[in-house]
Amino acid sequence: MAAREEAEYLLPLRWDSDEGLEELTEYLRRMSEWIDVTVVDGSDPERYAAHARAWEGIVRQVPVGVQEGANGKVRGVLTGLRIARHEAVVIADDDVRYDRSALAELVAELRSADLVRPQNYFAPLPWHARWDTARSLINRALGSDYPGTYGLRRSILERAGGYDADVLFENLELERTVVAAGGSVRDRSDLFVARRPPSARHFRSQRVRQAYDSWAQPGRLVLESGILPTLLWSLRRPRALLVFAAVAVGVAEFGRRRAGGGAVFPASSALWAPFWIAERGATIWIALVLRLRGGVRYSGGRIPRSAHSVGSIRRRLDRTRTPGRE
Repeated sequence: MAAREEAEYLLPLRWDSDEGLEELTEYLRRMSEWIDVTVVDGSDPERYAAHARAWEGIVRQVPVGVQEGANGKVRGVLTGLRIARHEAVVIADDDVRYDRSALAELVAELRSADLVRPQNYFAPLPWHARWDTARSLINRALGSDYPGTYGLRRSILERAGGYDADVLFENLELERTVVAAGGSVRDRSDLFVARRPPSARHFRSQRVRQAYDSWAQPGRLVLESGILPTLLWSLRRPRALLVFAAVAVGVAEFGRRRAGGGAVFPASSALWAPFWIAERGATIWIALVLRLRGGVRYSGGRIPRSAHSVGSIRRRLDRTRTPGRE
């Protein structure tokens, strides 16, 4: 039997429905055999109590203790990091599903890296998960994807004083904060971790919000803003549309094959790329309008900023650094 990992599994969540509680409980039961598990639960009191009954003796469950910041997930992560029992921490959304080997490999990487970025893939694959998989493939082709889980050395974020909880694109903010603090980020596009797909309703609700993330990546924002005008220009030019679709599929197929992606991404995945790109071409313009109106709606308010640049985070750290502190 393999030894338990010297690491913490940190799961921040806030549920409005307990439809998936039984399945998540079985997953947490399995995880607790491999690693210490902390769930930072921001659910309402009734659901918090139901979760406590389901998880009794399996995991450590705590309420969100960090109150400042609009992004509830970041507040949950910061709460968990403050009480983590280990230096190595695996941060994971409630839909992430590790197996034993992937967990062990991620923790092992934290011996020589401050932040480790694995690759998520959807399992199972309803139609909307196939649609969103095209986004991952294009991200892989052009650089790297942003997963719902990371491996983190807790001390690097302590050195930075945490990361901003008033941004929408919290994963990018986390990565950039680690870099600004002098830490190393390791991309493991070949380390595959399963993820349960959202409901079709939740998928639809995330279309504009995901597009809004591009505000933190100016080059990408410019490119995506050009998609819709290009498509409109191509409407009377069938050959141009065919070229557009072929290029989209080709880029996505490159991402699918990169770093062994063919092992988890079906061969048909790249065919969804033209549809996802067309969607992004429309939603990016909605995101532009929302920025002018004060940001994306989130938990009853609006968040205007997607993420800070590395330079702005570094300047903040310089201002807060005390004399003699490294």
